[in-house]
Amino acid sequence: MNERATLKINEKGHLEIGGMDAVEIAEKFGTPVYVFDEAHIRNMMRAYRDVIDNDYDGFGLVLYASKAFSCKAIYSIANQESIGVDVVSGGELYTAVKAGFPTEKIYMHGNNKLVSELEFALDCKVGTIVVDSYREADILDKLCKERNLKQNVLIRINPGVEAHTHAFVQTARTDSKFGFSVSDGSAEDIIKYVLSKKNLVLEGYHCHIGSQIFEKQSFVLAANKVLDFASDIKNKLGFELTKLNMGGGFGIWYNDEDPKLKPEDHADYLKTLIAAIKNKIKEHNLKKPYLLIEPGRSIVGEAGITLYSVGAVKDIAGIKKYVAVDGGMFENPRYALYQSKYTVMLANRATEECTEKVSVAGKCCESGDLIAVDVPLPKAESGDIMAVLSTGAYNYSMASNYNRNFIPPAILVENGKADYIIKPQTFEDIVRNDVTPDRLK
Repeated sequence: MNERATLKINEKGHLEIGGMDAVEIAEKFGTPVYVFDEAHIRNMMRAYRDVIDNDYDGFGLVLYASKAFSCKAIYSIANQESIGVDVVSGGELYTAVKAGFPTEKIYMHGNNKLVSELEFALDCKVGTIVVDSYREADILDKLCKERNLKQNVLIRINPGVEAHTHAFVQTARTDSKFGFSVSDGSAEDIIKYVLSKKNLVLEGYHCHIGSQIFEKQSFVLAANKVLDFASDIKNKLGFELTKLNMGGGFGIWYNDEDPKLKPEDHADYLKTLIAAIKNKIKEHNLKKPYLLIEPGRSIVGEAGITLYSVGAVKDIAGIKKYVAVDGGMFENPRYALYQSKYTVMLANRATEECTEKVSVAGKCCESGDLIAVDVPLPKAESGDIMAVLSTGAYNYSMASNYNRNFIPPAILVENGKADYIIKPQTFEDIVRNDVTPDRLK
């Protein structure tokens, strides 16, 4: 376990999150339940924000990447911590707006934004939109003309840096669905096109090289390539960037194959990136660009823990032992999608020796409904409380009502106090949008 002050084993031998016993959480809120450590979320936001303030003269903005986990409470925390957010859909934007988040600090992404989403973004006065296609540039320019306004935009480019990460989450390759490649000239072409639009104000470039990256030099290389390109465009077209968005992607701890990082380690990655940017803009005699970064997973990933109740235990002699829980791929599809590895523990028996390896199975009617495979545990029994660590990012976000199971509620814990931030679903929620035509009655 990647221990911190707000995540530890207490004197009862139970897992404690944010000063509250996990067993007490399970008793009070039921299982499965997503538990978020508020102090850790705030510490991560501050770690990034402070680096920009101290190492880049405050000339930049941390943007929380909404896709990791979106709800009104997380936007309220981001606003209190004086950072911005990025959104990738009308739903994320609507949630941020309903939370009262200042729209001038919202950046909107997406490779195929709907016309209705662009209209909503303009009507909300979103600060910046990241353009990712010619079609989008045309639509956005037309909508702006109709509204008699000009919209700040960035262009998403691919610098040709491939991060060492799972193929399904690599996004900066030349053949990616995202962005425009520097190497084949398509990035230069879209810049010319956007500069020709009367109602779009091009500010600079956005780049995101992947996810769950620990090699700081990957980000340095990407920044160098983007700024080399920016210098080339300045010389060719006379356009000089005023904003540089280097995306997110710095990794977190999931299990002992990953480094155990502290907030200061994440801060150090950003310090390294900023040092590289300063050197490169000096080399090319570029004006200092306003710097944006987009951490999501590294802010909420380790802050989140999912609690389950153990149900059936099935031991297939000499082959495999399954420990089933009351969740599954409907609330954590990441093993089914990516074979993602997690750290699993019994929250009510956290100090006991792990004596066997098991596979944690869900309750869905799918053979592939697994949360973890071959993980060490004490001998689990029905009624134990299981904790799966580092589930704060892309778990609730990717959850579904498959098999008409409930998406679990989420709670925020701080100083021994817990509150709902997403309420439990009911059977009525499951059927709320079902309609039976008269001919079927």
